[in-house]
Amino acid sequence: MNEQALILVLNCGSSSLKFALLNPITKLCVIDGIAESLNSDDACLRWQYQTQKQSLPLTADITSHNQAGQAIIQLLDQLQLRRLITAIGHRVVHGGQFFSESVIITDDVITAIKTCSSLAPLHNPANLTGIQVATEHFPQLPQVAVFDTAFHQTMPEQAYLYALPYSLYQEHNVRRYGFHGTSFRYVSARARQQFSLDASDHGLIIAHLGNGASACAVHNGKSVDTTMGLTPLEGLVMGTRSGNIDPGLFHFLHENCGYDISQIDALLNKRSGLLGLSQLSNDMRTLELAANEGNAQAELAIRVFCYQLAKQLAGLMTALPRCDALVFTGGIGENSSRVRQQTVEHLGGLGWQLNHEFNTTHGDGSNGLINAGNSPLIGIVATNEELMIAEDVIALTAEN
Repeated sequence: MNEQALILVLNCGSSSLKFALLNPITKLCVIDGIAESLNSDDACLRWQYQTQKQSLPLTADITSHNQAGQAIIQLLDQLQLRRLITAIGHRVVHGGQFFSESVIITDDVITAIKTCSSLAPLHNPANLTGIQVATEHFPQLPQVAVFDTAFHQTMPEQAYLYALPYSLYQEHNVRRYGFHGTSFRYVSARARQQFSLDASDHGLIIAHLGNGASACAVHNGKSVDTTMGLTPLEGLVMGTRSGNIDPGLFHFLHENCGYDISQIDALLNKRSGLLGLSQLSNDMRTLELAANEGNAQAELAIRVFCYQLAKQLAGLMTALPRCDALVFTGGIGENSSRVRQQTVEHLGGLGWQLNHEFNTTHGDGSNGLINAGNSPLIGIVATNEELMIAEDVIALTAEN
């Protein structure tokens, strides 16, 4: 492959469109950015190119995913980068049971993604818009779909089935799917190399912590259990999502607060988690600063986040014959020494202990390891979903 050949990676979220242009040979990112706050008056395009950060407010007529995609391609054109693009990779949130690996996008693949839209109504339609925009501007280039759910298709039945009437699974595919699979796949491979683990005999617990958060048990490179379920709402406390709750809450909110199903869905997905508990912010950095200044609600939100995380990390260990390393990744996992410390303190009964100096420096100078000498391995591995997607694009397009 020519070193000037670049892969365009598109990641359409519910109200954003991230993009990156990568050289998979050198593993360098040429340009990356995000069109955010789409469908609002605050819509803005931000990007970093040649170490310079720039931003551009999007006008009132450029607020949808489609229009934002057009603006991004226009930017790449202006920078004379568009002509270097040889293939395109798309993050697709939900692949249901259709996909256990990344695939070249065809009409059949698009139909399957549409079929899964009921499982991810905020994300899959946006992902399809990204595919549509890319097809319009690059009709001759191959495109690849990389699914958040694919990595978890190796989970056994006892991990992915709910204790519901089995007919719901048979007729409507109601089961646990898991998400953040691209990150877990990348981080599990990096952790094995970084910590010199036996490729054919190792177990990892990985915590991907950001505004969306989940954890995964990985045995010999395969997912065997994870915290998210049918949708990304299940599992850990997140930025605005509640994570695990008593399902009886739905009836309680309807009967006692007059909530309908749409209001309950918005409450649990958009107004809960760190934001709901703190009554301040969904951003862990903001909460840590506020907690340091004595804000009790911010401190409480962090405490709940870490306790629930630790409890579910401990539970995931039951999926492994042995856990060789606990790995933190994602924006919070890689950068918050406080969250790591409070989480591992809850795991002390299982033998996990931090080296506080290594934790404070985020594993710099210690190969990412932050555990005390008498503890099982605890490490930090930076995720790179965009590079993982680009590598999948190269592998699939080379085959074809």
